[in-house]
Amino acid sequence: MPIILLTGASGVVGQALLEHLTGHTVICLTHRRPVTGPNVLGLRGDLTAPLFGLDPDEYDDLAARVDAIVHCAAVTGFSIGQEATRDLNVRGTSQVVELARRTGAPLHHVSTAFVDRQGRDTGSTARPDVYLASKRAAERLIRESGVPATIIRPSVVIGDSVTGRIAEFQGLHGIAGAILRNALPLVPLRPEARIDFVPQDLVGRTIAELVRSGETGGEHWITAGPAALTAGRMVELALEVGRDLGLRLDTPRLVSQDMVDRLIRPVFIDPLPARQRRRFDDMLAMTALFRTPEPFACTCVPLRAAELEAAFAASLRYYAHAKRLAEVVA
Repeated sequence: MPIILLTGASGVVGQALLEHLTGHTVICLTHRRPVTGPNVLGLRGDLTAPLFGLDPDEYDDLAARVDAIVHCAAVTGFSIGQEATRDLNVRGTSQVVELARRTGAPLHHVSTAFVDRQGRDTGSTARPDVYLASKRAAERLIRESGVPATIIRPSVVIGDSVTGRIAEFQGLHGIAGAILRNALPLVPLRPEARIDFVPQDLVGRTIAELVRSGETGGEHWITAGPAALTAGRMVELALEVGRDLGLRLDTPRLVSQDMVDRLIRPVFIDPLPARQRRRFDDMLAMTALFRTPEPFACTCVPLRAAELEAAFAASLRYYAHAKRLAEVVA
């Protein structure tokens, strides 16, 4: 049975991938949260430390056993800070590359489709530009290393396409959740902006297929591509789901970020208390990544718009149930 080293196994992509690696023995290198399951071997370590913080014998044993490496571990939040973000996303990746070089095992590096976009500095704690710079640097490091490697670029990952289940709620959940709470009177996006997301089971299945194929190169985009929903349709779906759950919701207004900067911020945002102003700026920093109507590249088996809508609705229902926003009827 092939042995795979998986980093970031406790995260959203790592958890989704484990469900599709049942035919492999998976060594899960984790720093804080252990992972268990069939054919799963836990290994506690630190990606940013030499030899992953293992003693030399442990590291040698790991190197001798691994047939493939899937590197999912990363800082994905926009408010972690530049030093911590680069520490894991770049320095941690360099440690994984060293193991790949030593073993000759193919490396499958999970990056992000948003390396194709530019972040926006709002002056808030949310700095997508820092995150994106670290992911670009990690990709460059892998390309220049010469190790056999694939670069995998998923867009926003939402919950399971049927159940909506997810290991940890993501930024898109926060925006949709604010609509369900009637706490978002305006959304700083044009109605035609594309909101590219993919359900976690598609991501897990696609990465598992790459691992099994033995592929050792190329860039793989796991995105909705041309089928991505527009911001206008996403808001409509959130309202439909919320109202189906019995929530009384107002329809938020979609506005351009230029209108926010010129008209809305000076009158309504700047006078807010610092905490509320920071929350708005954090949302503005994230939605800036969706401001273009141009789709991402897509190299996976594409989903239809109807499938994406169903997956998004399932994620919202799961979120509403988890946050006790409404009584969900199965």
